[in-house]
Amino acid sequence: MFREMRRKKQELSLEDSITILNRVTSGVLAVSGDNDYPYAVPLSFIYDNSRIYFHCAKNGHKLDAIARSEKVSFCVIDYDNVVPEKYTTYFRSVIVFGKAHILDNPEDKMKAIEKLAARYSPNHEEGRKKEIDDQFEQLCLVEIEIEHMAGKEAIELVRMKKNN
Repeated sequence: MFREMRRKKQELSLEDSITILNRVTSGVLAVSGDNDYPYAVPLSFIYDNSRIYFHCAKNGHKLDAIARSEKVSFCVIDYDNVVPEKYTTYFRSVIVFGKAHILDNPEDKMKAIEKLAARYSPNHEEGRKKEIDDQFEQLCLVEIEIEHMAGKEAIELVRMKKNN
């Protein structure tokens, strides 16, 4: 169903890809937007148990697109180093494909927002609990069930690993 990576030597392991998703703090969600134009939007997220969660307003371009088609992709960049003298970029990134849906169950929604808030405000438990309580009714949580994940890095980084 999903294409195999053409440059297999550059493919990251599933474990490395998950490590990246747990390390980076923002990514780009891509959906099928208005008039069949792709719509890609940066957002904060959390990866948890083969799922990605993010929050947003209860209406807008993202949610309209997800309502039309639950199929989405999400991409993160872990490393990006332009090397002008070699006419290349040393990079490491992960892309996921999956199906997005709004969390309607209050328990699922609460679990997701608590994990998300803890990731971005780990040392402010009291403040984040108050913020969640104050904003919970207006909050929309989206879950992406990952169907396919692929991580890739520049061949130069692969070679450096082998030499170390």
